[in-house]
Amino acid sequence: MSQPPVLISEADIQKRVAELAEEISRDYQDKDDVVLIGVLKGSFIFLADLSRRLTIPRTIEFIAVSSYGNGSVQSGAVRLVMDVRGNIEGRHVLIVEDIVDTGHTLSYLIGMLRSHGPASIRTCTLLHKAERAEVDVKIDYVGFGIGDEWVVGYGLDYAEQNRTLPYIGNVEPTDR
Repeated sequence: MSQPPVLISEADIQKRVAELAEEISRDYQDKDDVVLIGVLKGSFIFLADLSRRLTIPRTIEFIAVSSYGNGSVQSGAVRLVMDVRGNIEGRHVLIVEDIVDTGHTLSYLIGMLRSHGPASIRTCTLLHKAERAEVDVKIDYVGFGIGDEWVVGYGLDYAEQNRTLPYIGNVEPTDR
């Protein structure tokens, strides 16, 4: 399999992650009860790099949802696969996503996590496809805006392939 063409370089990603970490650290500087919730599987590389650059006290939790399966067509239904394990009641939650396109998944997560009673919920995504939005959901921190294309790398995959590329590349799904 050939390597997908580069859409966002490794250097550009690392620069932007550092900028996001500075902004988040500044916004949460007076909080000592911040929990980053990474949305599996796609956010794990972004979350790792971001969390290492933060200068604030924080803990990390994970949550897993499914909306695509192994294809490229979103089903519209979001299914919780794994809930957070730790207590987030009264804590400041930052949801860390790999990509937001329609907004259904992030909207679902915000609603579901609110039921756990956090002090606040904010959102951070590496990539945002604004033109695909179907749900009005607030994204507090955005790495990059992209067009309506399928992307892989830096945690994102197509049918579990290309997730570990150090850059963001684009591919053409075969089932679109």
